[in-house]
Amino acid sequence: MGEKQTRIIAIANEKGGVGKTVTVINLAAALSRLGKTVLVVDMDPQANATRGLGFNPDEAGVLSIYDLIIDSRKVNVSDVLQSTSWAGLDLIPAHVDLSGAEVELVDRVGRENSLKSALVSLNGHYDFILVDTPPSLSLLTVNVLAYARETIIPCQLHPYAYRALSELFDTVDAVKTEINPDLTITGILATFVDLRTRVSNLILEKLRENERTRNLLFKTMIRTNTTIADSAAVGKPVVFYRSSAFGAIDYSDLAREVAGM
Repeated sequence: MGEKQTRIIAIANEKGGVGKTVTVINLAAALSRLGKTVLVVDMDPQANATRGLGFNPDEAGVLSIYDLIIDSRKVNVSDVLQSTSWAGLDLIPAHVDLSGAEVELVDRVGRENSLKSALVSLNGHYDFILVDTPPSLSLLTVNVLAYARETIIPCQLHPYAYRALSELFDTVDAVKTEINPDLTITGILATFVDLRTRVSNLILEKLRENERTRNLLFKTMIRTNTTIADSAAVGKPVVFYRSSAFGAIDYSDLAREVAGM
């Protein structure tokens, strides 16, 4: 396979419920529709990105990212790589066992780079690798930020989500200083946007005025859209589930913005 520059992007936010996993699934699918080769790596023990791409994380005998990180001498990347139902879109699934990986990695030398070491052979094989993170600051999150070169931060237009941004900036800064100097913040993605509400407009205004966030805000915003939840329930990205839905249109726009198209 020809060598290409793989963009490794963590979709991260320490606050849950901001549309992080939905963004991983649907941005990945929208990029694949643009003809890009995309790998989703699910690093969240809840395994919702795995389910959202049509896989059952509890299926007997299926290996996950947990097996690769914990036992990389016996388990190869090819053992955990899954093709999805859509061309150009692959998955490394998660499993609830991941929640125990923290304890198992704690005494390991270079534990922050366990994910990077496990996936090093994939560099150059995909246009994009999108990594879903747990909704908390944990050793798993640090592993993702140590591996990624870019971060996209989904931010619900809500006061709590806005306040949580500064904590994530601090985390990214710390990882950049101590572990991964290549890490950058590519953009902040406004999610659950309903511009008919006062709070959506208020938080959007704050993001546009804040010195730290104003130059990072994507032009594309993800509108509140029930079809996204419907598509997740059947394990199908919204761009393939109903391409005319607001959610599909917004994630397709985001994919073009991220890809620079």
